[in-house]
Parts: sequence; structure tokens; C-alpha cells
Amino acid sequence: MRNTSKVTEFILLGIPHTEDLETMLFVLFLSFYIFTLMGNLLILLAIVSSTRLHTPMYFFLCKLSVCDIFFPSVSSPKMLFYLAGKSRAISYAGCVSQLFFYHFLGCTECFLYTVMAYDRFVAICYPLRYAIIMSHKVCAILAMGTSFFGCIQAIFLTTLTFQLPYCGPNEVDYYFCDIPVMLKLACADTSALEMVGFISVGLMPLSCFLLILTSYSCIVYAILQIRSTEGQRRAFSTCSAHLTAILFSFMPVVLIYLQPTPNPWLNATVQVLNNLVTPMINPLIYSLRNKEVKYSLRKVLEEMALSHEK
Repeated sequence: MRNTSKVTEFILLGIPHTEDLETMLFVLFLSFYIFTLMGNLLILLAIVSSTRLHTPMYFFLCKLSVCDIFFPSVSSPKMLFYLAGKSRAISYAGCVSQLFFYHFLGCTECFLYTVMAYDRFVAICYPLRYAIIMSHKVCAILAMGTSFFGCIQAIFLTTLTFQLPYCGPNEVDYYFCDIPVMLKLACADTSALEMVGFISVGLMPLSCFLLILTSYSCIVYAILQIRSTEGQRRAFSTCSAHLTAILFSFMPVVLIYLQPTPNPWLNATVQVLNNLVTPMINPLIYSLRNKEVKYSLRKVLEEMALSHEK
């Protein structure tokens, strides 16, 4: 990626209209960040330590937890740093890295939700062939595929943004480097690139959402064919957590990138929810709705308590 910019660093102005609230926001966001890391690490420990959870569904959930650890780590440390009264400056390379990893992890999660929907589709619609269709090899290919295509999408969007010259203003009216705010600082006409970026950012989540919708339409149809009420309840229960997580993940994308007239304060608020709150509640969604995960978590916590007593 060629740097044609005269700007060597950017200044992050933070969340709009939150002046004099830095201390309160620091405590709030630090709490969110710590709970996010702890919750997802516990989910990882529970899945890795329990052989009962070594199945495709929990393999993908494990990867989702890894993404949920790194995703808020893209923007939160720097945000907490300047909320604590430190420098708001971020280097050009740091800004490029933020934008790349934000979209890499965000796109990877989007593809991962699609794969998880396919996994539930196979489990419910083809239960007898599930072990063959979702073999270890297939799961590994699907998991690597989510990261590969997430990386391709992120490289495209990052190159699109930073091939522009940045030669004048360097104040980013946001709390991290993202496409809409960076394009405002470019010393060139960005209308064509904004359209390409809009199509790219909008098309990918829309395609994933349609695939997820297709999977769940087939799942609902298959569940309705089950004559046992208990069977229907169990089938719906295994899907409800995934559907809840999807809604929390996709709604911010719709609100931020597909709105006709951007609202900086609304965008920042929704991004904070997307970057910090959604990764924090994902472990709760999957653990509270799942007896096996709750059982494994209880065992992990009991073992940790015993080792601490010793």
C-alpha cells in the first residue's frame, strides 16, 4: 500500500458531544472491555476443557469468542488511553491498522455467523448425515474461509481508503479510524470511492444475511415437520441464541453504513454498542441458553476456585 500522504499522524477527537464526561466514560468502557475479555475467555476455556463440546457448533462458537476478544481490542485500548487524559494522536500506520483489523474481524464474524447458520441447517435438516457433511476437514476449511474472505474484504476497503492523499486536516471526528470519517479528510474527490465502499460494505452483510435467512427458513420448515412438541422446543432452543447474536451483530452495520445522512453522535453510540457491548453479551447469550455450556462453565469456575484455595 503506497503512502502518498503528507499527514504523518491523525488526532482522534473522540465521541461527539461527550465533553467533560471522560472519567465516567473511561470507567464504563473499561468495565465493558474487562467483562468482554473475561466472558469470552471463560467460553473458550469451557469449550476447550470439555470433550462433550468438541463438536462443529462449539468449534465455530470458539472462533467467534476469539474474534470477540480481538474485535473490541482494535479500538478500545486507544480510546481508553485518551479518555484517561493521554495523547489523542495516532500514527498514520496505526490508523491504517485500526481500519484494516476492524473490517477484517468484523467481516470474519459476519461470514462466521453465516457458517454457523449453515451448521444449524445441516444439523436439523440432515441429522443422520451431519457428522459426514460437517467433518473435521470441512469445519477447518469453513473456519479458514471466513478469515480468508474477511482479510480480502478488509484489504480492499483499506486500500480504497488510504490510496487517497491526506495532505491537510488531520482531526478525525470519531474515536477510531473508520471509512466514513477518513474519507472526509482526503484531499481529493471521494464521491466515486464512497459509492464503491457503500456497495462493498453493504453488499457483503446483505449477502450473508440473505444466506442466513435462507438457512433459517429451511430450518423453520424442518422444525414444523417435527411432530413432537418437545422436539420442536429443543430444535428452536439450539437456534434462538444464534439468531439473537445475529440481530445484535447486523443491526449496527445497517444503522451506520446504510443510512442516507450520517449522524456522527448516533454512529459513535451504535459503534460503541457494536465494538464493546455485543462482544460482551455474546458469551451470555450462548451460555444462558445452553445447558451444556453452563455445565462446562460451572466446572471451569469450580476448578479455578479449588486451585485458588490451594
